[in-house]
Amino acid sequence: MNSLKNKKAIITGGSRGLGKATAIAFAKEGINVAITGRNETALKATVIELEALGVKAIYSVFDVGNYEQVKSAIKTIVHNLGGVDILVNNAGIATIGSFMDMSVKAWTQTIQTNLLGMYHVTKEVLPYLIDKNEGDIFNVASTAGLNGNPNISAYCASKFAVIGMSESLMKEVRKNNIRVVTLTPSTIETDMTIELGIATKGSDENILQPEDFAELIVSGLKLPRRALLKSAALWSTNP
Repeated sequence: MNSLKNKKAIITGGSRGLGKATAIAFAKEGINVAITGRNETALKATVIELEALGVKAIYSVFDVGNYEQVKSAIKTIVHNLGGVDILVNNAGIATIGSFMDMSVKAWTQTIQTNLLGMYHVTKEVLPYLIDKNEGDIFNVASTAGLNGNPNISAYCASKFAVIGMSESLMKEVRKNNIRVVTLTPSTIETDMTIELGIATKGSDENILQPEDFAELIVSGLKLPRRALLKSAALWSTNP
């Protein structure tokens, strides 16, 4: 298995939920981590937790949907972190509402954050990975990107698009020794799913936890460089 110690990772949406769990799992492997998000208070608190695990940890506040902010922030992050080896595109939002009831603004914002946000960040990080001819990118989609469901049309549309973009990129950059992995987890108990009423905190011991998701990513990173985990769908054993 590959040693991950002293690798450098950027995780978007890293202050809570899946992003925070992944950042903590990375830190336990000795990976230096930069987390991004829009809540500076939450980011600062998470950085303190990461530093306590003995790694370098930094944060950056920006909106992934704003390309100018992304360009500036990624350049600063890579400089302060001393490089980048791993990108986890985790930032995302979800809005529940019927096709007709959901506002155009909410629909547009979902696509802007979930799809264009991932595109913006990847576009700025990828040149660094190509230059070193090695790297790993994990794109967080969802089972909602595999099958449409009522009342989440914008979210489904964004995640279907993420899967297409991610798989296309994977085929483009394999020649550069860059592994692009598309992740399609089912419901995980996170702040977002609890806020949306999809999950209830602590109600079911069998529901997937953020730590399960983080363990999958770490396992993918530890595969020999010759091996690429093209995609992975993480499901709970509870039907």
